[in-house]
Amino acid sequence: MTGATLGVVIPTIDEAGHLPRLLADLAEVQLPLRVVVSDGGSADDTLDLARAGGAVCVSGPRGRAAQMNAGARALDTPWLLFLHADSRLPSASRSALVSALQSDNGPAAAYFPFRLSGPGWFWRLVETGQRVRERLTGLVYGDQGLLVRREAFEAVGGYPELPLMEDVEMVRRLRRSGRIARLRGPLLTSPRTYQRLGRWKVWLRNGAATSLYLAGVAPERLARWYPERVPASENGHNR
Repeated sequence: MTGATLGVVIPTIDEAGHLPRLLADLAEVQLPLRVVVSDGGSADDTLDLARAGGAVCVSGPRGRAAQMNAGARALDTPWLLFLHADSRLPSASRSALVSALQSDNGPAAAYFPFRLSGPGWFWRLVETGQRVRERLTGLVYGDQGLLVRREAFEAVGGYPELPLMEDVEMVRRLRRSGRIARLRGPLLTSPRTYQRLGRWKVWLRNGAATSLYLAGVAPERLARWYPERVPASENGHNR
């Protein structure tokens, strides 16, 4: 794929209910881009909707890191942007993205501020917790997006194909090789996991898992806490 500055990679599994809104946001970005939807085995209309929204689709084994790496291989753009399918890119965030790409002296990688969509004190509490975690540890999650120069992405070997914490480990590796910037506009993320599994349960689980991973606990052990991330062939049920 040639002629574009930015390549966007979106890993999907049964995202028909969210993907079209993100594709519509990306269509409003004021620069040439290509979108790849990297699917891990959707049984709904995800792929049809992706093509209708102008995306190229690639398919392969389920696994978020493997899917993102496959999407990156399908692109030849100098910049890559990795987004979750349930994210939204509002106008201010699109402008911040374009400004970062047009800067002559910007960093090799950047991410968006974390924000959950919808009103409510609990979502603001979660956002505050993430801001504190960023300041204390320098780490961000995949639902904040990751904008990265291709050479930097390839220099660290792409996403480590772990069952969990692939986003945390990717940011750690990028930070070792250079500065990561925080863009101005937020990336909006659906609180669906909190709503489905329980607000406090998910918040506490995520914080504990990150702390244990940084302390050296293997992601394979931590993945047992995340049945929604385990393929159906391994846990006996679907997502």
